[in-house]
Amino acid sequence: MVAARITVNGKETSISPAAPHTTVLDFLRERGLTGTKEGCAEGECGACSVLVARPGVNKPTDWVAVNACLFPVAALDGQEIVTSEGLATPGDPGTPSTLHPVQEEMALRGGSQCGYCTPGFICSMAAEYYRPDRCGHAAPADGADAEHGPNGFDLHALSGNLCRCTGYRPIRDAAFAVGAPTDEDPLAQRREQSPPAPVATEYAQDGKEFLRRNTLAETVQLLRERPDAVVVAGSTDWGVEVNIRSRRADCVVALDRLSELRELRVEADHIEIGAALTLTEIERRLDGRVPLLAQLFPQFASRLIRNGATLGGNLGTGSPIGDSPPALLALEASLVLADADGEREVPLAEYFTGYRQSVRRPGELDSCTASRCWSVDDRRCDLPAFTELPGSSGASMTTSPGRRGLRTLDIEEDQGPS
Repeated sequence: MVAARITVNGKETSISPAAPHTTVLDFLRERGLTGTKEGCAEGECGACSVLVARPGVNKPTDWVAVNACLFPVAALDGQEIVTSEGLATPGDPGTPSTLHPVQEEMALRGGSQCGYCTPGFICSMAAEYYRPDRCGHAAPADGADAEHGPNGFDLHALSGNLCRCTGYRPIRDAAFAVGAPTDEDPLAQRREQSPPAPVATEYAQDGKEFLRRNTLAETVQLLRERPDAVVVAGSTDWGVEVNIRSRRADCVVALDRLSELRELRVEADHIEIGAALTLTEIERRLDGRVPLLAQLFPQFASRLIRNGATLGGNLGTGSPIGDSPPALLALEASLVLADADGEREVPLAEYFTGYRQSVRRPGELDSCTASRCWSVDDRRCDLPAFTELPGSSGASMTTSPGRRGLRTLDIEEDQGPS
């Protein structure tokens, strides 16, 4: 087994001797890359944002911003990341570096005051700066679209970044002022090459392990052998447990890069969504194909979270405050559960049995990617996501995603979370 390594700002480095639970944030700061900050340790403030090279939607590689405070660094074995320090172009000996266009606009327009949150904003802005189809989605000249700039910048890219002193107007101004990457931009050129291929990982320190297998078959066999394992994909839930509740696992198994769990197929009568696809990947690949989901995704946490979170995780945790179950119930979705003996399909309406409980059997994938795909009935793809209801005093209220659909379909409350 090859030693676990990660490429940071173009330089490959060993992950050892970091403990398997060590976050990317702590790993970077221990190596002097202190632009990455900890503000909340829960993925809510964005001060820890970094860029990761991931399989692209419109180009071979997308630069994706994620919360470094949630990802275990072992989860990025073989992967490539860029921090705020790596965005600037180094100068010749004795000369200063050249600021990245995003950094320059933030400085020119007063987008930084105390500076604590600035590196995180910079990385989230840089991810949107390099989005391949950004410049083709400019906002109307009349200013009717307040969430997109004249340069196509989508402010949802900054929805996971918080600032407590500067105010958001100069940050928005900087975002709306950046142009298109030049042909000489090395990070823009990097998009034309494939991202690092997933690698099998077997990383152990002090009796704790972080494991990733190459195939789904190998993974479910591993889970049969290690029923105590914690299964993760984007670690948006487990990362909080590690940081806030100091939980540690003897064995963590990662499923996020398994190709069998990353497929999205649109068939004549249904759509299949892989359990390890991130919410952002699903949103962009569906491209409005399912209006209910298209309206749900922008309301689901923040872009930083959606860049790591999966439908598998949102359903697998069985949380009563999960955002996706109501919408998927309205779409009459079903799940495919997998274990070493094979697969079985379960209607989502029959999946949940109680608070954080489901019909998963011992030995089945038991966490955030508990299924290979979700089948969504194509006939229900045109369900509306929101509806406004009049209030008794002339006010109005908006129903949550899927609740209207649940009532329309007459699904009993005890068949799933409301």
